[in-house]
Amino acid sequence: MEEKAKNVGLFVTCLVDLFRPSVAFAAVKLMSEAGCDISVPERQTCCGQPAFNSGDMDDSRAMAQMVIEEFEKFDYVVAPSGSCAAMIVKHYPELFSDQPDWHKRALDLSAKTFELLTFLSDVLKVKEVKATLDRTVTYHDSCSGLRELGIKDQPRKLLQSVEGVELIEAEQAERCCGFGGTFCLKYSDISARISDDKCEDLLKTGAKTVLGGDLGCLMNIAGRMTRRGETIEVRHIAEVLADMTGEVAPISQSKE
Repeated sequence: MEEKAKNVGLFVTCLVDLFRPSVAFAAVKLMSEAGCDISVPERQTCCGQPAFNSGDMDDSRAMAQMVIEEFEKFDYVVAPSGSCAAMIVKHYPELFSDQPDWHKRALDLSAKTFELLTFLSDVLKVKEVKATLDRTVTYHDSCSGLRELGIKDQPRKLLQSVEGVELIEAEQAERCCGFGGTFCLKYSDISARISDDKCEDLLKTGAKTVLGGDLGCLMNIAGRMTRRGETIEVRHIAEVLADMTGEVAPISQSKE
Protein backbone atom coordinates (compact mmCIF):
# COMPACT_ATOMS: atom_id res chain seq x y z
CA MET A 1 0.00 0.00 0.00
CA GLU A 2 1.31 3.44 -0.94
CA GLU A 3 2.21 5.58 2.08
CA LYS A 4 -0.03 8.58 2.65
CA ALA A 5 1.64 11.93 1.94
CA LYS A 6 2.56 13.91 5.04
CA ASN A 7 0.30 16.93 5.53
CA VAL A 8 2.67 19.79 6.36
CA GLY A 9 1.88 23.35 7.41
CA LEU A 10 4.68 25.73 6.40
CA PHE A 11 5.39 28.45 8.94
CA VAL A 12 6.94 30.98 6.57
CA THR A 13 8.37 33.37 9.25
CA CYS A 14 8.21 37.18 9.16
CA LEU A 15 11.63 37.79 7.65
CA VAL A 16 11.19 35.24 4.89
CA ASP A 17 7.76 36.65 4.02
CA LEU A 18 8.93 40.27 3.96
CA PHE A 19 12.51 40.03 2.70
CA ARG A 20 13.29 36.66 1.14
CA PRO A 21 10.23 34.74 -0.08
CA SER A 22 12.49 32.57 -2.23
CA VAL A 23 13.39 30.68 0.97
CA ALA A 24 9.74 29.67 1.39
CA PHE A 25 9.51 28.59 -2.24
CA ALA A 26 12.68 26.54 -1.78
CA ALA A 27 11.22 24.90 1.33
CA VAL A 28 8.04 24.02 -0.54
CA LYS A 29 10.05 22.54 -3.42
CA LEU A 30 12.23 20.42 -1.15
CA MET A 31 9.36 19.03 0.89
CA SER A 32 7.13 18.47 -2.14
CA GLU A 33 9.87 16.48 -3.86
CA ALA A 34 10.10 14.38 -0.70
CA GLY A 35 6.41 13.50 -0.97
CA CYS A 36 4.72 16.03 1.31
CA ASP A 37 1.49 17.96 0.80
CA ILE A 38 2.24 21.57 1.74
CA SER A 39 -0.20 24.20 2.99
CA VAL A 40 0.58 27.82 3.89
CA PRO A 41 -2.09 29.27 6.19
CA GLU A 42 -2.74 32.86 5.13
CA ARG A 43 -3.59 34.07 8.65
CA GLN A 44 -0.14 33.33 10.03
CA THR A 45 2.03 36.27 11.06
CA CYS A 46 4.76 36.29 13.72
CA CYS A 47 5.65 33.45 16.08
CA GLY A 48 5.87 36.01 18.91
CA GLN A 49 9.58 35.67 19.52
CA PRO A 50 10.45 39.43 19.49
CA ALA A 51 7.73 40.12 22.07
CA PHE A 52 8.80 37.10 24.13
CA ASN A 53 12.46 38.16 24.16
CA SER A 54 11.43 41.68 25.19
CA GLY A 55 9.34 40.44 28.11
CA ASP A 56 5.95 41.24 26.56
CA MET A 57 4.20 38.03 27.58
CA ASP A 58 0.66 39.23 26.82
CA ASP A 59 1.34 39.93 23.14
CA SER A 60 3.54 36.86 22.88
CA ARG A 61 0.70 34.65 24.18
CA ALA A 62 -1.79 36.25 21.80
CA MET A 63 0.44 35.52 18.80
CA ALA A 64 1.17 32.01 20.04
CA GLN A 65 -2.55 31.27 20.34
CA MET A 66 -3.10 32.37 16.75
CA VAL A 67 -0.26 30.13 15.55
CA ILE A 68 -1.60 27.16 17.52
CA GLU A 69 -5.11 27.65 16.12
CA GLU A 70 -3.83 27.88 12.54
CA PHE A 71 -1.35 25.00 12.61
CA GLU A 72 -2.61 22.35 15.02
CA LYS A 73 -4.63 20.64 12.25
CA PHE A 74 -1.49 19.57 10.35
CA ASP A 75 0.53 16.38 10.75
CA TYR A 76 3.69 18.47 10.92
CA VAL A 77 4.66 22.13 11.15
CA VAL A 78 7.91 23.16 9.46
CA ALA A 79 9.78 26.48 9.58
CA PRO A 80 12.88 27.43 7.55
CA SER A 81 14.32 29.02 10.70
CA GLY A 82 15.82 27.50 13.82
CA SER A 83 14.86 30.48 15.98
CA CYS A 84 11.17 30.48 15.01
CA ALA A 85 10.95 26.69 15.28
CA ALA A 86 12.61 26.85 18.70
CA MET A 87 10.11 29.46 19.83
CA ILE A 88 7.24 27.08 19.05
CA VAL A 89 8.97 23.93 20.29
CA LYS A 90 10.62 25.24 23.46
CA HIS A 91 8.80 28.38 24.56
CA TYR A 92 5.14 28.00 23.64
CA PRO A 93 4.60 25.43 26.42
CA GLU A 94 6.31 27.83 28.85
CA LEU A 95 3.94 30.64 27.88
CA PHE A 96 0.90 28.61 28.92
CA SER A 97 2.24 26.75 31.95
CA ASP A 98 -0.63 28.12 34.06
CA GLN A 99 -3.36 27.50 31.45
CA PRO A 100 -3.99 23.72 31.22
CA ASP A 101 -5.96 23.70 27.95
CA TRP A 102 -3.59 25.98 26.05
CA HIS A 103 -0.60 24.26 27.63
CA LYS A 104 -1.70 20.90 26.21
CA ARG A 105 -2.34 22.43 22.79
CA ALA A 106 1.09 24.07 22.89
CA LEU A 107 2.73 20.77 23.82
CA ASP A 108 0.92 18.97 21.01
CA LEU A 109 2.09 21.57 18.48
CA SER A 110 5.61 21.51 19.89
CA ALA A 111 5.83 17.75 19.37
CA LYS A 112 5.18 18.01 15.63
CA THR A 113 7.10 21.21 14.82
CA PHE A 114 10.49 21.04 13.10
CA GLU A 115 13.06 23.28 11.51
CA LEU A 116 13.30 22.61 7.76
CA LEU A 117 16.71 20.91 7.64
CA THR A 118 15.90 18.71 10.62
CA PHE A 119 12.59 17.75 9.05
CA LEU A 120 14.22 16.82 5.75
CA SER A 121 17.08 14.88 7.32
CA ASP A 122 15.62 13.34 10.48
CA VAL A 123 11.92 12.91 9.68
CA LEU A 124 11.73 12.50 5.91
CA LYS A 125 15.12 10.71 5.84
CA VAL A 126 16.26 12.66 2.77
CA LYS A 127 19.81 11.53 1.97
CA GLU A 128 20.49 13.57 -1.15
CA VAL A 129 19.14 16.39 -3.27
CA LYS A 130 19.40 17.12 -6.98
CA ALA A 131 21.32 20.38 -6.97
CA THR A 132 24.55 21.85 -8.33
CA LEU A 133 26.68 24.70 -7.01
CA ASP A 134 30.26 24.95 -8.19
CA ARG A 135 31.56 27.02 -5.28
CA THR A 136 33.41 26.83 -1.99
CA VAL A 137 31.07 27.49 0.93
CA THR A 138 31.25 27.89 4.68
CA TYR A 139 28.38 27.34 7.11
CA HIS A 140 27.21 29.53 9.99
CA ASP A 141 25.50 27.68 12.84
CA SER A 142 22.79 29.93 14.24
CA CYS A 143 22.51 30.14 18.01
CA SER A 144 18.87 29.07 18.43
CA GLY A 145 19.00 26.24 15.93
CA LEU A 146 22.23 24.85 17.32
CA ARG A 147 21.69 25.28 21.03
CA GLU A 148 17.94 24.81 21.36
CA LEU A 149 17.24 22.28 18.59
CA GLY A 150 20.59 20.55 18.03
CA ILE A 151 20.90 21.48 14.35
CA LYS A 152 24.50 20.79 13.38
CA ASP A 153 25.05 17.70 11.24
CA GLN A 154 21.82 17.87 9.21
CA PRO A 155 22.76 20.78 6.90
CA ARG A 156 26.25 19.42 6.36
CA LYS A 157 24.99 15.96 5.41
CA LEU A 158 22.54 17.43 2.89
CA LEU A 159 25.24 19.68 1.43
CA GLN A 160 27.39 16.63 0.70
CA SER A 161 24.97 15.65 -2.05
CA VAL A 162 25.12 19.03 -3.84
CA GLU A 163 27.32 18.57 -6.88
CA GLY A 164 30.29 20.93 -7.01
CA VAL A 165 30.12 22.21 -3.44
CA GLU A 166 33.23 22.24 -1.25
CA LEU A 167 32.51 22.97 2.42
CA ILE A 168 35.25 24.80 4.33
CA GLU A 169 34.56 24.96 8.04
CA ALA A 170 35.20 28.22 9.89
CA GLU A 171 37.10 28.05 13.18
CA GLN A 172 34.21 29.74 15.00
CA ALA A 173 31.27 28.36 13.01
CA GLU A 174 29.18 28.11 16.19
CA ARG A 175 29.89 31.66 17.35
CA CYS A 176 27.06 34.22 17.41
CA CYS A 177 26.81 36.63 14.47
CA GLY A 178 25.58 39.48 16.67
CA PHE A 179 21.99 39.57 15.42
CA GLY A 180 19.98 38.16 18.31
CA GLY A 181 16.69 39.66 17.12
CA THR A 182 16.09 42.84 19.14
CA PHE A 183 19.59 42.54 20.64
CA CYS A 184 21.13 44.17 17.56
CA LEU A 185 18.82 47.16 18.04
CA LYS A 186 19.17 47.53 21.80
CA TYR A 187 22.92 46.99 21.87
CA SER A 188 24.05 48.05 18.41
CA ASP A 189 27.69 48.76 19.34
CA ILE A 190 28.14 45.31 20.92
CA SER A 191 26.29 43.69 18.03
CA ALA A 192 28.54 45.39 15.46
CA ARG A 193 31.68 44.18 17.25
CA ILE A 194 30.37 40.60 17.39
CA SER A 195 29.40 40.83 13.70
CA ASP A 196 32.87 42.03 12.74
CA ASP A 197 34.45 39.11 14.57
CA LYS A 198 32.08 36.73 12.78
CA CYS A 199 32.87 38.29 9.40
CA GLU A 200 36.61 37.97 9.97
CA ASP A 201 36.23 34.31 10.87
CA LEU A 202 34.12 33.58 7.80
CA LEU A 203 36.45 35.47 5.47
CA LYS A 204 39.48 33.56 6.77
CA THR A 205 38.06 30.38 5.25
CA GLY A 206 38.49 31.79 1.75
CA ALA A 207 35.03 30.45 0.85
CA LYS A 208 33.05 32.28 -1.81
CA THR A 209 29.65 31.81 -0.16
CA VAL A 210 28.31 31.86 3.40
CA LEU A 211 25.35 29.55 4.05
CA GLY A 212 23.04 29.26 7.01
CA GLY A 213 19.54 28.25 8.04
CA ASP A 214 18.29 31.42 9.74
CA LEU A 215 17.49 34.44 7.60
CA GLY A 216 17.95 36.91 10.47
CA CYS A 217 21.55 35.83 10.95
CA LEU A 218 22.19 35.76 7.22
CA MET A 219 20.81 39.26 6.66
CA ASN A 220 22.91 40.52 9.55
CA ILE A 221 26.06 38.91 8.14
CA ALA A 222 25.30 40.10 4.61
CA GLY A 223 24.67 43.65 5.80
CA ARG A 224 27.90 43.77 7.75
CA MET A 225 29.89 42.29 4.88
CA THR A 226 28.43 44.91 2.51
CA ARG A 227 29.33 47.75 4.88
CA ARG A 228 32.87 46.41 5.04
CA GLY A 229 33.07 46.32 1.23
CA GLU A 230 33.36 42.53 1.07
CA THR A 231 32.05 40.63 -1.96
CA ILE A 232 31.41 37.24 -0.37
CA GLU A 233 27.94 35.85 -1.16
CA VAL A 234 25.43 35.04 1.56
CA ARG A 235 22.56 32.58 1.00
CA HIS A 236 20.01 30.52 2.87
CA ILE A 237 20.92 26.85 2.51
CA ALA A 238 17.39 25.96 1.34
CA GLU A 239 17.99 27.89 -1.89
CA VAL A 240 21.12 25.82 -2.55
CA LEU A 241 19.51 22.48 -1.73
CA ALA A 242 16.53 23.35 -3.97
CA ASP A 243 18.91 24.26 -6.82
CA MET A 244 17.61 27.82 -7.00
CA THR A 245 20.90 29.73 -6.94
CA GLY A 246 20.64 30.49 -10.65
CA GLU A 247 17.23 32.07 -10.13
CA VAL A 248 17.79 34.18 -7.01
CA ALA A 249 20.55 36.68 -6.28
CA PRO A 250 22.55 36.34 -3.05
CA ILE A 251 21.12 38.09 -0.01
CA SER A 252 23.87 40.70 -0.18
CA GLN A 253 22.69 41.59 -3.69
CA SER A 254 18.96 41.02 -3.21
CA LYS A 255 16.51 43.64 -4.41
CA GLU A 256 13.52 41.94 -2.76
